[in-house]
Amino acid sequence: MGHLQAIFLRTRPVLITVNNASLYAYTAGKAFRPELPTVVLIHGALHDHSVWGLQSRYLANHQFNVLAIDLPGHCKSGGPAPTTVEQAAASVLGLLDALDIGQAALIGHSLGSLIALELAAQNPQRVSHLVLAGTAFPMRVSPALLDAAQNAQMQGIDMVNTFSLSMMGPPPSLLGPGTWLHGLNRALMRRVLASNAQDNVFYTSFKACDSYDHGLEAMAAVQCPTLFLLGAHDQMTPPKAAQSLISLARQPTVRTLQAGHAMLQEVPDQALDAIREFLAA
Repeated sequence: MGHLQAIFLRTRPVLITVNNASLYAYTAGKAFRPELPTVVLIHGALHDHSVWGLQSRYLANHQFNVLAIDLPGHCKSGGPAPTTVEQAAASVLGLLDALDIGQAALIGHSLGSLIALELAAQNPQRVSHLVLAGTAFPMRVSPALLDAAQNAQMQGIDMVNTFSLSMMGPPPSLLGPGTWLHGLNRALMRRVLASNAQDNVFYTSFKACDSYDHGLEAMAAVQCPTLFLLGAHDQMTPPKAAQSLISLARQPTVRTLQAGHAMLQEVPDQALDAIREFLAA
């Protein structure tokens, strides 16, 4: 690790050089402490680190190093957007290498779950715990949505929003009673899309999900305990679509939340409780 990066570590890093580009990692305002376990939080398509707001802040204030990343080419991270799950997993591994983190817990949602799965399969000694939220294999994307992602992005965002959310407003734990989840999620997706003028991160992310074809082999190679966080009302990755992965996990724990695919927005407290208990086991 270079001297400059060591300074960043002491002063709460946010930008780390990975593969010759800057990778943003939200630390919840806490300096990195090598003696603490590290948790890496990986968002899904058209999202960024902010979807982990409650979970990242809680873990950072309860004896964990937190790295809630923006994937390459998304929002505060530079470089090209990854076009495959494997490319994205290599970037996360590069982050661990850049910070001399020998082992970390990986927590991923949707596309992020496939990225975490791939990294845990390829480097089992580097992963202590694996959380797959809103996951499925295969994670197929309809041709209509892929077409919208290429040619009618605003229409596609509305499609994703409709199928991701199962309620109009969240419990008080997110932003308070009456919060308009649909508006918030639509605004976030539009902001993420607009953050990269070179790459269509909408299409590349959903195409990466659709094209990932060795999830079963990856799950069989994972050595650590795995928590599956499933949404009972998930229309994007319904619980039954995760069963092939669950059947191959060595040490599976399954928690079904009363939410849709956007469980981190709809039931953030319940998601946090499940993650917290899993990491403490």
